[in-house]
Amino acid sequence: MSSLPLLQAYLFDLDGTVYLGEEVIPGAPEAIARLRARGAGVMYITNKPLHPPAEYAAKLTRLGLPTNPEEVITSSNVLADVVAQEHRGARVLLIGEAAVRDDLARAGAVLVDDWREAEVLVASWDRDLTYAKLDAGLQALLHGAVYLATNPDAVCPVGPGEFVPDCGALLAALEAMTGRRPDVLAGKPGPRLPLAALARLGVEPAAAALVGDRLSTDITCGNRAGLTTIAVLTGEATEASIAAAEDQARPDFTVASVAELK
Repeated sequence: MSSLPLLQAYLFDLDGTVYLGEEVIPGAPEAIARLRARGAGVMYITNKPLHPPAEYAAKLTRLGLPTNPEEVITSSNVLADVVAQEHRGARVLLIGEAAVRDDLARAGAVLVDDWREAEVLVASWDRDLTYAKLDAGLQALLHGAVYLATNPDAVCPVGPGEFVPDCGALLAALEAMTGRRPDVLAGKPGPRLPLAALARLGVEPAAAALVGDRLSTDITCGNRAGLTTIAVLTGEATEASIAAAEDQARPDFTVASVAELK
């Protein structure tokens, strides 16, 4: 395998890439410090919409990866940008948690609880999902609401071999009932998340890498956005799954972990 290129910026997934649960991937702090020391830009991009960037930055810092909130972008942040640009002032019904609600409010959305008032449905990860919320989402879509979602992940890794339900499970339920898929999917595998991160850094996609553990989201996302893609074997991806991957999900490079980056 050819050696890894030296690039201007590196975008890192979080879960399965730089940490698993509350455990940092061994060697990750040292590797990312090396990248920063040679002047490379570093950003963290995550589909996980449960917390604001400041909380992710605090966790990374606690795990030995000093991070500013401006160096983290979530799928919720990107979805809020879509609302601000295309649906400012719209009445929005949210199935999701406080971090998404706060982002939507800052984006100029008018949050409503009654599906009859909803012009837009935003679907996200909701650990307090109820039958009533699912029904409200169904009715909003059946009555023509614009349909936005944070991320397609069916499950989220929380430890080695451990997973919990994620936003994609909700999207699957809504699709089963309505046949509709989101009009806009803010997170990976779409290109919006890495492109938003690179805009902050002022770096073009051809000069950057996306580093992640999921072929269907991280690597596909990076390939679609025109970045160099680097798969790590500390999360979901395996050598066997990479060998069997379709072209859009095949990484340019594979490393055992982020510890190998220089």
